[in-house]
Amino acid sequence: MHLHGFSFYVVEVGFGDFDNEIDPLKYNRDPPLSNTIIVLVNGWLTIRFKADNPRVWHTHCQFDRHMLWGMDAAYIIKNGKSPYAKVSLPQSDMPSCYKPVPITSKVANSP
Repeated sequence: MHLHGFSFYVVEVGFGDFDNEIDPLKYNRDPPLSNTIIVLVNGWLTIRFKADNPRVWHTHCQFDRHMLWGMDAAYIIKNGKSPYAKVSLPQSDMPSCYKPVPITSKVANSP
């Protein structure tokens, strides 16, 4: 699993179904920091990260075909209170990226 825009703490990994009553008792209190981790077959993991980088961020399996199977997600991180946790609006005099291309009916090298 890979999370764009953040590093995360791997709090716990497990196999089979996650048990909401038992598994949190095993959470690592000094977890390793990562941005990519292998999740084994029939496995799960619990991560923790500070959501201080506003945008829409993608998390996914590194195998493209797994994304087709729904093994991905998007996190919508909203603006925070500090200036460093806000998406800046573009300046009013910023030129547009859009430049229309004229459409013609002529084909290259045609009479």
